[in-house]
Amino acid sequence: MGMEPIAFFLDNSVFRSVLITSAGWKETGWSTIVYLAAFTMIDPMLYEAAKIDGAGRWKQLWHITLPGIAPIIVLMFILRLGNVLEAGTEQILVMYNPVVYQVSDVIGTFVYRQGLGNQDYSFSTAVGLFEAVISFTLVIVGNAMSRKYLQRGIW
Repeated sequence: MGMEPIAFFLDNSVFRSVLITSAGWKETGWSTIVYLAAFTMIDPMLYEAAKIDGAGRWKQLWHITLPGIAPIIVLMFILRLGNVLEAGTEQILVMYNPVVYQVSDVIGTFVYRQGLGNQDYSFSTAVGLFEAVISFTLVIVGNAMSRKYLQRGIW
């Protein structure tokens, strides 16, 4: 196309964008399945009744669709909180190389390099345990806040 080639995996300024875009694309399929399944649980007669009452698309979305899928939104949010620190470690490891270490290193890749690369098993285990405890705490706090403010939660 007459443009200069871009070395996606060798350019620090481009690597994060590639990682975020590919992670978003990777999650799109699963999220679509989950939310489409949630949409099927909403009774179509509610939409018909809203149309008869004169509700437009936005009113139907606000008063029928969002309350209908709210439990799934809360569930997905709480489950995602547990993966915040994970940050797509497997995906990063696939695209990992020494050139992009400074922009691609996350806790999971650090644990991988320390544990398997430097054979410092005790330190990498401690860091991994720290990550797990923080993730567990985030799930507990997220569920408690959801229970308090939305009267919904995982348990």
